[in-house]
Amino acid sequence: MSTSLPHAQLQLSKSGMVQNYKYFRSLLKESTKLMILVKANSYGHGAVEFARVMEEAGADYFGVATPFEGIELKENGIKLPVIVLDSGIESYPDIIKYDLEPSMPNLESLLRFRKELREQGISRWPVHVKLDTGMHRLGFMQHEIPALKEFIRESPEIFVKSIFTHLAGADTPHHDKFTLGQLSLYDRLSSDLMTILPEKPLRHSLNSAGIERFPKYQYDMVRLGIGIYGISSVDQSKVVPSAYFRCPILQIKELKAEDGTVGYGRRGKLGPGIKKIATICVGYADGVNRRLGKGKASFEINGQMAPTIGNICMDMCMLDITGIDAKAGDTVTIFGEKPRAIDLAKILSTIPYEIFTSIGKRVKRVIVD
Repeated sequence: MSTSLPHAQLQLSKSGMVQNYKYFRSLLKESTKLMILVKANSYGHGAVEFARVMEEAGADYFGVATPFEGIELKENGIKLPVIVLDSGIESYPDIIKYDLEPSMPNLESLLRFRKELREQGISRWPVHVKLDTGMHRLGFMQHEIPALKEFIRESPEIFVKSIFTHLAGADTPHHDKFTLGQLSLYDRLSSDLMTILPEKPLRHSLNSAGIERFPKYQYDMVRLGIGIYGISSVDQSKVVPSAYFRCPILQIKELKAEDGTVGYGRRGKLGPGIKKIATICVGYADGVNRRLGKGKASFEINGQMAPTIGNICMDMCMLDITGIDAKAGDTVTIFGEKPRAIDLAKILSTIPYEIFTSIGKRVKRVIVD
């Protein structure tokens, strides 16, 4: 590992991204399209950087949460179609201007979008109809399908490019009965809706966990999110880290018991003997959760694990590197292969999504291989 990092970096592994892509692709039929979710700055990884690699790898679609995220991709030269999953009814002029494809979860959204299309004299704009089969967040309920069909019949401005749903518990075996119920309802409702469509739409229901656990329901397309970032719901050995959060050591001090404590609130008790303490240049403003302090987590330095000591600061934190051969400038891995993001998530009683998306803006995203 290089010892010349100038600052904190989230190092994106192109080979890791592609390896994860190939694993999930191997679970699908050749004809099944693959949408990569790059919302929330590609789950904290850097949307533009990640999208460029996935476009090259062979992805078919990108999914974002907001129009702003889609605009960022388009302004940076991303060519693949982009679905905006939370379009917002006030953002339709931007959706059209930047050639984005909005999700439509209710009639109000469709009415507002049709009005915008009519005002601009546009017909056959691709939209993606969302069905609520049990998540109960966004989407058309079963009793709303007749009104939806009537609207589509009357709206040549609208081209239904896809029909999709969102699974609520596909990653958890004890929810399998519920998940299968969702998939059954989705099949019925989407089939009913398709009876009035002049062209066959894409159907998609599976997220990352669904791809691994329910591949028979892959339909025409799947949506790959957390899996591409190195998290599996089935077998973690099947995927690899897509990124490594690293930073340099700023300074090393040798402290004795009589020096007392380290850090804010004097929470880092030194104890007997001489301790070697390293200060590193990441803190909670960079995504190192404050609850990882006081020895709760350990980070990797030169192949060895060093526990935190004292409270995590905004811009820095301290590690007890006693017994570790290290010097200022050496690289510290916050997460990657060791520890993994999933390990930090377990310490915090949360999920890897939160670990990834908490990485601060000032942490530079770089592709390293």
